[in-house]
Amino acid sequence: MRIEIWADVVCAWAYIGKRRLENALSGPEPAEARAEVVWRPFRTDPTTPDQASPIEEAWRDPMVDAALRQCAPGPSPAENWVRISRVAADEGLGPKWGAAWRASSHDAHRLLQLALERGGAVLQNEVAEQVMKAYFIDGEDISDRHRLEAIAVRSGFAEGAELLDTDAGDREVRELLLIGKARGITTSPTIVVGDRALAGAQPPEAITELLAGGDRGRTVPEEVRRLRWAESLLDQRDPLGALTLLKPLLDGHADDLNVRRIAARCYFHSAQLARAHDVLKQLITDAPDDSYARLMLGRTLQRLGREDEAVPHLKVAAVMTPEYA
Repeated sequence: MRIEIWADVVCAWAYIGKRRLENALSGPEPAEARAEVVWRPFRTDPTTPDQASPIEEAWRDPMVDAALRQCAPGPSPAENWVRISRVAADEGLGPKWGAAWRASSHDAHRLLQLALERGGAVLQNEVAEQVMKAYFIDGEDISDRHRLEAIAVRSGFAEGAELLDTDAGDREVRELLLIGKARGITTSPTIVVGDRALAGAQPPEAITELLAGGDRGRTVPEEVRRLRWAESLLDQRDPLGALTLLKPLLDGHADDLNVRRIAARCYFHSAQLARAHDVLKQLITDAPDDSYARLMLGRTLQRLGREDEAVPHLKVAAVMTPEYA
């Protein structure tokens, strides 16, 4: 059974959730032997700059305050920190507790992804532990490349220290962030098993109940998943993100009508009208009964200022599908 933890390593609840998951996996009938725990990236504060700043200073910024509430909802970050510290102590985290820096977690997520690729889930889990310990207990700036390299070595992943100086893992992390968005992940942490999710650092009992259901998700081909994710991002008005997830399909399945339809929508909604036009023109040649493609081509031509060319396509689309009139 694969257990995914979508979380930001600078979210205190992610570290608490890790301990609670470990507690759930070590129950009377341990599932740990047959469970694979995989960490996936999430960003609670995408606006965090590359250069870290003292966290008390960051709390005075209203925009940062709003971002931090995704991880720790409540009256204020400072008040929440007191409450979370108590919860962390109950989970055996400490005795010293508290982040000292508002730090970007992007490179830390790269390190976790590289650990998974090079050493598997067990190594990745150790890296996650060491990264969060460094941030929340040792008060380190985990956006500092040298600190991350030291963490990689401590975790038994010396290769990761060298890889951090390259762009390794960057594309994968950015794509996973889009996949998480497409799958509706909005909270750090969110534990996912199959097609079921548990948002937040829930008590071990709730996690045990989730795990007891096993992985009931249907096996869906990778190509179908990517199409669904791309559609989800389009629905969330992120056509460029949708195109990113669609790229492997455009590279390997460029003749597929469904891939081309979604690509055309992505181009249209990202104002890449010339590309949208070319895809849609070929699409109605190959599938002349596709009324939606005709509608989209007509609208694309309108936005290109070619109204006379748009009218015939819009009329045909309306005849084929009256609701398009």
